[in-house]
This record gives sequence, structure tokens and C-alpha cells, in this order.
Amino acid sequence: MKSVPWEILRKREGTVIVCHGEWTLNNAAGIEKALQTIPTDLSPPCQIDFHKVKRFDSAGMLLLLDLREKLRKAGIECSIVGLDDKQKKMFVLVEKGYGEAPLPRRKEGFFYRIGRATLNEIDVARSFFHFLGELSVTSVRLLLHPRNFRLRETVYHIEQSGFNALFIIALTSILVGLVIAYESLVQLSQFGADIYVVDGIGIAITRELGPMITAIVIAGRSASSYTAEIGTMRLTEEISAMRTMGFDPFYFLVIPRIVALVIALPLLIFFADVMGILGGMLASKAQVGISYSFFIERLQEVLAAKQYILGIIKGPFFALIIAATGCFHGFRVTGDTESIGIETTASVVHAIFFVIACDALFAILYTQMGF
Repeated sequence: MKSVPWEILRKREGTVIVCHGEWTLNNAAGIEKALQTIPTDLSPPCQIDFHKVKRFDSAGMLLLLDLREKLRKAGIECSIVGLDDKQKKMFVLVEKGYGEAPLPRRKEGFFYRIGRATLNEIDVARSFFHFLGELSVTSVRLLLHPRNFRLRETVYHIEQSGFNALFIIALTSILVGLVIAYESLVQLSQFGADIYVVDGIGIAITRELGPMITAIVIAGRSASSYTAEIGTMRLTEEISAMRTMGFDPFYFLVIPRIVALVIALPLLIFFADVMGILGGMLASKAQVGISYSFFIERLQEVLAAKQYILGIIKGPFFALIIAATGCFHGFRVTGDTESIGIETTASVVHAIFFVIACDALFAILYTQMGF
């Protein structure tokens, strides 16, 4: 406001502060600033006259109470006059809560945090099962109408999730093979059993480490990518626009990503097996001088095709877990950018956890079946 929203009338019988203008939230900053300049040398008795105020709201009533309180602290008791019935009702309501201390913030104890986290996870699990149900219905519909399958998008995601991941898969697998070989040779060389390092590397890489390392790398790479992409589309309301135009987002966003990863991950596991064994071969040559030809001959003797197949079988299941988890968390993104980071982190954590849990189930199943 350009001027103070009151006029001070000094009379012989006392002082009257005549308020005028609009005491609303839009003018609150100006009125609050004017309160700093209110004189405190007013002669009692003092009245605050509110009848000339054109417009008011609850913010204006709070400022009126601030004016009275400021004068009261200066030793000047003021009465408020000129309020109509509507103003009196609002004044009484605002005055009841004026000056009250805010409610103390509830302390969150250990068990409270555990309960809240548990309820949040239950809500996530319920939403995930709902997502899986919708995904199953869409998959059945797609089988009945295969022309709705998005081949171009699937090929694109095979390239993004499969071909573009070859370098990081190769580097990780070679390093794992090197580590396994060096650690095994340290122990086996004490008993003169260096040759058995080939057995350990071949079986460990093809049956367990190759699929597991590949799935973890892809979970960190592709699950986060799927969540960020779909989450950004939710943030920009592209998914809402797709539904408005009659397009099912599962056909365009979810199914192509899942099919692409189901195709790409077994191939990546095979590549990881080769690179892991190569790393073990290099380490064996450098550490104990096992020749490459002898290493390959020994590998052919001890590594049965069954071990390789048992590892490859895990690929489609890992791929389904990773892709579904990434897409699910993408659809959970809300209307702020912070939720993209939260859901991306959650998708990677949940995907890795479910992959490890699935691998444990496979280990139990293989043991029970005598593999």
C-alpha cells in the first residue's frame, strides 16, 4: 500500500484510529510494514474504528489484532469499534486462535517409523500386484490381437538395453573372472591343485555369477532408465494424453520394454559367461602359467552343457522382474521432479532385491531337482 491504512484523530476525550482501505491478504505486506510506524504516544482512552474498511478477510482480522497487540505492549489499551455483524463473527473466530502456540510436533519413535515404513511397503506391494494384473490382462489381449504388438519400439529397446550394455557387461564380467581366478589360485596352489581353477571358474561363472552379475548390472542400468523415462512422461502428462486419445500405455510403454529385455538378457548372460571365463583364463595364465589351449581343453572336459543351460534359464525371469519393476515405479511418479529420483532409486533397489531372491529360489529348486 502506498500510504498507512489508518488515520489518527487526536481528541480531547481520547484518540481514535480510523482504519480504511482494503484489509485483505493482497495488502497484508503493506499493512504489516505500516504497523512498524504506528506512534505509541497516543493519549488514552484509545479506540480502533473499523467501519470505513471496504474489504477484509481473515488476514485483515489478524492484522487488526496485531495493531491492538502492538499498542497494548506500548501500554495503550485500545477497544475495537465499528465492526458489522459479519466482521464481528470473523473477528471472534480469529481471536480465539490468536497468540496460541503451534501444536508440538509429534515425536516419531523407533516403532512408529517401523510401522510407517511397513505400511508404505504394503501399499507398494498392493499397487505392484495391481500393476501385474493389468499387465497380464494386456498380455492376453495382445496374444489375441498380435497386430497391436509394437515391433519397432521393441527393436529400439533391444538396442538400448542389450547392445549398448555390452561394454559394461564385458568389463564387469572380465573383472569378476579375474577376481575368482586369483582368489581360487591362492587356495588351490597350496595343495598343488592349480588345474582345478578351471572347474571352479567354468561352473561358477556359467551357473551363478554370469547370470547374477548381468542381471544386477542391467537392473542398475535399465530399471532406472525405464523408471525415469516413464516417470518423465507422467510428469509431462503424455501418458494422460495417450489415454485420452484411446491408446493403451501398456502397449506402447510396458510390453515393448519387457519383451526386449526378455530377448536381450539371455544373450547378455551368454556374453557375460564368455567374458568371465576369458578373465579367468587370463588370470590363470598370468598367475600359474596355465596355457590358453590347456585351459580350453580342460574346460571342455569339466563344463557340461547342463551348467550353462541352468544359468541361461534364469535370464527371462530376471528380465521380467527388472523390466516390470522399472515400469511399475515409472507409473508411480507423482507431480513433482523429486519423485522421479525417489522412484528411480526405489526401482533399482527393488529390482536387485527381487533378482537375488529369484536366484535363491532357483538355487533351492535346482538342489531339490538334483541339478
